[in-house]
Amino acid sequence: MPEGDTVWNTARVLERALTGDVLTGSDFRVPRLATTDLTGWTVAESASRGKHLLLRLTREDLTREGLAREGLARGDRAMTLHSHLRMDGAWRAYAPGERWTGRPTHLIRVVLRTKRSAAVGYHLHDVTLVATDQEDTLVGHLGPDLLGADWDPAEAVRRIAAKPQASIAEALLDQRNLAGVGNLYKAETLFLRGLWPWTPVADVPDLTATVTLAQKLLASNRGRWTQTTTGSLRKGQTSYVYGRRAQPCRRCGTAIRKADQDDRVTYWCPRCQPEP
Repeated sequence: MPEGDTVWNTARVLERALTGDVLTGSDFRVPRLATTDLTGWTVAESASRGKHLLLRLTREDLTREGLAREGLARGDRAMTLHSHLRMDGAWRAYAPGERWTGRPTHLIRVVLRTKRSAAVGYHLHDVTLVATDQEDTLVGHLGPDLLGADWDPAEAVRRIAAKPQASIAEALLDQRNLAGVGNLYKAETLFLRGLWPWTPVADVPDLTATVTLAQKLLASNRGRWTQTTTGSLRKGQTSYVYGRRAQPCRRCGTAIRKADQDDRVTYWCPRCQPEP
């Protein structure tokens, strides 16, 4: 499941494959962009914002009329291609002539080509092209990005505390509070803080320590695809509670439990994270 660190890593893949290059072709297999052609646009930057990917493009060689003819009604010379991975999306980069082996071809939603690479987006969601100065219409609602320059634990705590009756698990997953935490880091953060997932925000003794730990866990996995919260990269040893239903707790030996919570599943140790 893509979480903030996975999306950050994906942005780096696109950065290495595309940044600084001029697009020689594009293929959009989503209805709203089916006729859009980005040939001639330069990839200026690949960025992530929480779980959102932002590919920023520039074009200086066309008049406003020429840009409008390409379907960009405002004639903008700086555009952002936005995509969201959700549960199953992925971007892959390939060398010219290399076989595309990432996913079945019917799942391809976007193809971007340059002279040195092809970036292929599989099963992408919310694919949108907007003027770069209008990015906030897509991501402006998000809280501080745990892996971004705007990370601010005090602001994250302020937003979480505004809903004191929400469960702490729900609060960590709410991207409007802090951007990047998914089910894995939610479960692992709460285990390490000794918090029962249904604990009301108002009863959490140290919200600052909780969000700071979540940020540290995500940051520790930047640059690698194997996510670990235990420090081990060995298969079956990368998490404390996530994905370990009925297995013994690594601390106390109690069987890890799993339950539905707010339309998601959660994992916890009933002894290390006791119900108040």
